[in-house]
Amino acid sequence: MSVYLKDIPLDEALARLWEELTRHGWAGLLGKEQITVDEFALDRVLAEPVWAAISSPHYHGAAMDGFAVRAESTKGATITEPIDLKVGDQAVYVDTGDPIPGWADAVIPIENVEPLTESATISTELRHPKRIRIRAAVVPWQHVRPMGEDIVATQLVLPSGQTLRAVDLGAIAASGQTCVWVARKPRVAVIPTGDELIPIGEAVEPGKIIEFNSIVLAAQIRSYGGEATRLPIVKDRFESIQQAVLAAAETHDLVLVNAGSSAGSEDYTAKVIDSLGYVFVHGVAVRPGHPVVLGMVKRSEADASGKRYVLVVGVPGYPVSAALTNEIFVKPILERWLGKPSSSPPTVSAVITKKITSPGGDDDYVRVVVGKVGERVCAAPLSRGAGVITSLVQADGIVVVPRGIQGLEAGERVTVRMVRPIEDIERTILAIGSHDVGLDVLAQFLARHQRRLVSANVGSLGGLIALRRGEAHLAGSHLLHPESGVYNLPYVRQYLPDRAVVVVGFANRMQGLIVPKGNPQGLRSLVDLTRDDVRFVNRQSGAGTRILLDYHLKQLGLDPHQIRGYEAQEFTHLAVAAAVASGRATCGLGIAAAAQALDLDFVPLFSEEYHLVFPREFYEDPLVKPLLEVLQDGEFRQTIQKLPGYDIEPMGKLIASLEVREN
Repeated sequence: MSVYLKDIPLDEALARLWEELTRHGWAGLLGKEQITVDEFALDRVLAEPVWAAISSPHYHGAAMDGFAVRAESTKGATITEPIDLKVGDQAVYVDTGDPIPGWADAVIPIENVEPLTESATISTELRHPKRIRIRAAVVPWQHVRPMGEDIVATQLVLPSGQTLRAVDLGAIAASGQTCVWVARKPRVAVIPTGDELIPIGEAVEPGKIIEFNSIVLAAQIRSYGGEATRLPIVKDRFESIQQAVLAAAETHDLVLVNAGSSAGSEDYTAKVIDSLGYVFVHGVAVRPGHPVVLGMVKRSEADASGKRYVLVVGVPGYPVSAALTNEIFVKPILERWLGKPSSSPPTVSAVITKKITSPGGDDDYVRVVVGKVGERVCAAPLSRGAGVITSLVQADGIVVVPRGIQGLEAGERVTVRMVRPIEDIERTILAIGSHDVGLDVLAQFLARHQRRLVSANVGSLGGLIALRRGEAHLAGSHLLHPESGVYNLPYVRQYLPDRAVVVVGFANRMQGLIVPKGNPQGLRSLVDLTRDDVRFVNRQSGAGTRILLDYHLKQLGLDPHQIRGYEAQEFTHLAVAAAVASGRATCGLGIAAAAQALDLDFVPLFSEEYHLVFPREFYEDPLVKPLLEVLQDGEFRQTIQKLPGYDIEPMGKLIASLEVREN
């Protein structure tokens, strides 16, 4: 049966298109190439994930112009009882970004310092006085950017399939990488046809039309990530068009023939394609743009990858029809070849998951990750530090808090300016809870299934509270119940009594002391934390690791206030490891994988159970199904098993299925 100018439904046309592309080997990534990280990497699509080679910053740096000091030496300074410090011995001037001396742990801003001079040349001694006077104390690590504040070595910086933005390039460079593997750009030829067409710049006469469709089509191709070649105008002659199409097919991955796609006496596109191969669609039930031609043209010989047939699209001649045809048919093809999802820049209405405090006199641009949890779109704020570039890398959008407003309450409705495609929200799995390095690996494997796993690290208890408020699909949790010795289930009952909940095993992890290489202090147990020469770094209140620590301290009869640094908090295991690696702390409680990541030593102490907690409706949601499938994937399981201190025996197993508790 003839396919010429027979309108068919759009979904049927697309189905035929993918069937033909698959049959001829054009269904996936065309190839990859390694390029350097510079401005030419902008808008390229990652073919492999990027992992951090170094931490950023990789040293403790001054966050303000001022004087680096020991916080202890400023203790007791007040307006009425100032303290004088000797420059050189007790204070050293630093500019913003300078490394602070190894003995210093804080910076006093220069505007808070009174230079003391014995000469009349005060201006020359403002930054280099003999002594300085301060009237307020500083706390440890105040006005200091600690090592690893932005990026911690070995963390996932970007997953494959990511289209590189300007901030992504900065993050890749900051993570110590110089090259990335990207998808090869699809090569697309654009052939304008028509006796009436003239090039731009020629004098316009009646019956002549400036040819500009190829500019639009080529620009669209480039915006989709392709490499476009605009060929010269071809007159409405069968043999001329045939020759141009065949030549283009030899060196390109896709050929667009603009105009001549209908069924008039000078509409040759379908006939040309049929003479060089075959037509499988001619006419689609869309307006404008219905006379679309889809066909395959045979090359003289196969390319290096064995592909012999090349797709040719007959694009209608009217400008709007041409642009619409490119959007409907060509854009998804290029996205498939590049390994990226489709893109569009919408705004969405969402509820904010965390209270935000904003300066009343400024427009506050808050970076957020966005996920659809049930029927609600939720926006979870990211780190707001000015030096944290990863907050831009991870951001799905921006919430602007206008000046005059002091902030937003949790649950308040906001408008998100999306910097990712709206489709990303629909494929995003939002996890709020305890940090685990395995979640980075899980995120990468889920990218293969067209799912994004977005994590907000707020601790195990915070994760259960987020589930109670309907703000996440799942929570990672490792909460030890002191009375029963059972992990997570008593807390799930306590915090989610009105929700049916499914608890799934992820891994048993070894928790212990993360210490410098060689364990120079010879730490062996929690009892050693009370020593005067030990500086501890803790996890935040509500974190499973913090609860585990408190439980064992109580068992040992140890007072937390005896531990130097007990109040110092970090939100992830990698951040604890970074604090130890940088010398900011001499030890911290965490997992072995975090210690290995930064080439530290590990003193094993306790085995714990790390579970994934799902409200029943999300556990059964098709959105989450690929996550559960990945837990059974052999390659993924082997990857996690290789992490030090991990036992994957419980991975993917049903730990408990809890129904709503009856009153």
